[in-house]
Amino acid sequence: MNDSTPPPVVMPGANAMQPRIVLWCITAVAVGLSLFQLYSAGIQPLGLFYQRSIHLALIMLLAFLMFPAFGPKRKRGVLGWGIDCLFLAGAMITGGYLVFNLDAIFSRAGFWNDTDILVACIATVTVLEASRRAVGFGMTVIGLLAIIYAFAGPRGELPWLGEWMPGILEHRGYTLERIAGQLYLGQEGIFGLPLGVAATYIFIFVLFGAFLESTGAGKFFIDMAYAATGRQRGGPAKAAVLASAGMGSISGSAIANVVTTGAFTIPLMKKLGYQPKQAGGIEAAASTGGQIMPPLMGAGAFLIAEYTNTPYLEIVKISILPAIMYFATVYLFVHIIALKQGMQGLAKSELPQMRQVMKDGWHFLLPLAVLVWLLAMSMSPMRVGYYAVVTIIAVAVLRYALWYFFIAPKQGQPVTVSRTKGVVWAGLVKLVQGLELGARNAVAVSMACAVAGIIVGVVGLTGLGLKFSSMMLAFSGGNLVLALVMVLLASLILGMGLPVTASYIVLIVLVGPALTAEFGVPLLIAHLVVFWYSQDSNVTPPIALAGFAGAAIAGSKPMETGFQAWKFAKGLYLIPLFMVFNPEIIVGGPVLVVVWNALIAILALCAFAAALEGYLFTKMSLLPRLAIGGAIVGVFYPSLLTEIAGVAIMMVAIGANWVACKQESQPVNG
Repeated sequence: MNDSTPPPVVMPGANAMQPRIVLWCITAVAVGLSLFQLYSAGIQPLGLFYQRSIHLALIMLLAFLMFPAFGPKRKRGVLGWGIDCLFLAGAMITGGYLVFNLDAIFSRAGFWNDTDILVACIATVTVLEASRRAVGFGMTVIGLLAIIYAFAGPRGELPWLGEWMPGILEHRGYTLERIAGQLYLGQEGIFGLPLGVAATYIFIFVLFGAFLESTGAGKFFIDMAYAATGRQRGGPAKAAVLASAGMGSISGSAIANVVTTGAFTIPLMKKLGYQPKQAGGIEAAASTGGQIMPPLMGAGAFLIAEYTNTPYLEIVKISILPAIMYFATVYLFVHIIALKQGMQGLAKSELPQMRQVMKDGWHFLLPLAVLVWLLAMSMSPMRVGYYAVVTIIAVAVLRYALWYFFIAPKQGQPVTVSRTKGVVWAGLVKLVQGLELGARNAVAVSMACAVAGIIVGVVGLTGLGLKFSSMMLAFSGGNLVLALVMVLLASLILGMGLPVTASYIVLIVLVGPALTAEFGVPLLIAHLVVFWYSQDSNVTPPIALAGFAGAAIAGSKPMETGFQAWKFAKGLYLIPLFMVFNPEIIVGGPVLVVVWNALIAILALCAFAAALEGYLFTKMSLLPRLAIGGAIVGVFYPSLLTEIAGVAIMMVAIGANWVACKQESQPVNG
C-alpha cells in the first residue's frame, strides 16, 4: 500500500482494536448494504424473500465483523477468528440458500427435505448469535425461550417439559422439522413482517438520518432551537426539548439522541442553574419523546402502519397531537423549574442568531420538505426515503460546489486542479461515511426485528397470543385500567432486555388481541398505547437507559437522574390513558368534540405538571395540588359532565395560584 492510498473510513464507535483489514471489510459490507437498499428502494424493487434474505445476510455479516465473539475489548485470536468465520459462513448460507433455491423451496411447500431443515437450523442459530452481539443477551434469551416453549408438549421434542407447563400454557408441542420450517421457510418467522419493515422502510430512513448527521444537520437543529428559546427562562432546557423533538424522530434511538444533543444541551443547562440530575433527566425525557414524534417516530410509524393496515401518512397525522401534548408537558416542567429556581435566559451574545443559523443551514430543511411533500402525495414510504436520501446528497453537493467555485475564489482561495481533486476526494469520503454510518446504525434494529420474527412465529404456531389474552383478562378481572397497568409493567420488564422496536412487536402480539377483542379498544389506539408504553424503559427506574446516558454526560448519579427522567416523562403514561378513554383525538369524530378533548387533555397535563412540582405562578399548597389530582381523573373519565367538573376545578386551582402570585408581587404599604 503506497502513501497515497486512503485509510479505511473509521466511523464513531469503531473498535480501535480492529485490524485494518477488518475495518476495510466493515466499510465494504456497510457501503454495499446501503447501496443495495437504495437500489431496491428507488430503482428496482425486489420480491419479498429476495429483499429480506439479502438484507439479513449483509446485516449479519456486518454484525459479526463489528462485534467480535468475546467482546470488543479483547482481540479475536485464533479461537475467536475460528468462531467468527463459522458464523460469517452461516450468515452467507442463511441468505444465499433462499436466493438460489427459492423456486424449489416454494414447490416443496411444507414437505421440506433434510437440507432445508439443516439450513433452517443454521439460520436460526446464526440469527440468535448475531442478536446477542448486536442487541444484547436479553433478546437472545427470549428468542431461545420461545423456541424451547415450542418444543415443549406431548408431540414435541421436549415432552417432559410440557408436563411442567401451567394448564393455560399447554400446547401439543412441535417437532424440529415443523419449527424449523415455521421459523425459516415461511413468512411468519425470521423473514416475517418485523424484518420486512426493517429491510424496507426502517433502513432507508435510518440511512436518511445518517446523512443528516454526517452533513451537520444535528448542529443546525440545535442552533435553531437555541436561537428560538435561549433568551427565555431556562432557555437551554427548552432548547433541549425542541432539538430532541427535531432530531429524535430521525435518529431512531432515545439513547443516541441523548448522547448527541445532550452533549450540547446538558452542560448549558447545568451552567444556567439546573441540577445535574435535572439536566440529565430533562434530556432523557425529551429524547424519549423523539421516538413518538412524527414523521418517523423512531421507525414505529412504519410498524404500526403495517400491522394495522393503515396508510403511513394517516399514522403520522394522528400522532401529531399526542406528540405535541407530550412535549408541552416536558416544556412546562422545564419552565416551572426555571421559575422556582429564579433562572434567567442566556445573554444574546452567547446565543447563535437565527438569521445566521438559517443562512448557514437552510439547505437541511429542503430534504425534510421533500419528504413531507412526497408523503402527502401518498407515495410509498420506501420510495420517499430514497428520494429524501438523494435530495440531501444533491443539496449538499450543490451547496458546496457553489461555495467552492463562486464564494471561495472571492475570498482568495482560487480553484486549482490539485485543490479540486482534494475537494472531490473529501466529498467521496463523506459519501462513504454516510453510507457506512447508515448501515452501522441499522444493525441493532434489524437484528432485533429478526429475533422478534422468531418470537412472533412461535406465538402464531402455539397460539400463545390467545392464551396470554386469557391470562390478562383473568388477572385484570375485566378492568381496563388494571389491564393497561399490566401492559405498562410488561413493557417495563421487556424493556430491560429488548430495544423499543422489539418490545413493541412482542407486546402487541401478546396483548394486542386482548385489548381489542376483550376490552374493546380500537385497533389503532391499542397499537399506539403499546408503542408508547414500550418507550418506558428509557425513563423508568430501575432500568432507565436514556436516563443513565444523560447521567453519564451530566456527571450525576444514574438512579437519581432516572427518577428525574421518570418525572419529566409523565406524559408517556398519561396520554395513552387519555387515548383509550377519549378515542376521538385518534379515531376522529365531530370537530367540536375533538377540539374539546384536545384542549382538556393539554390543560390536564399542564395542571398535573404544576401539581407535581407544587409550583406554577407561585408556590402551590397541598390542598389545590390534591384537588388537581382528583380533577385530572375526572377529565380522563369519558363523561361530559365529569370532564366539565374536572376542568372547572383545575381552572379554579390555577386561578387561585395566579391571584396569590399577584398578591405576593404587590408592595406592602408601610
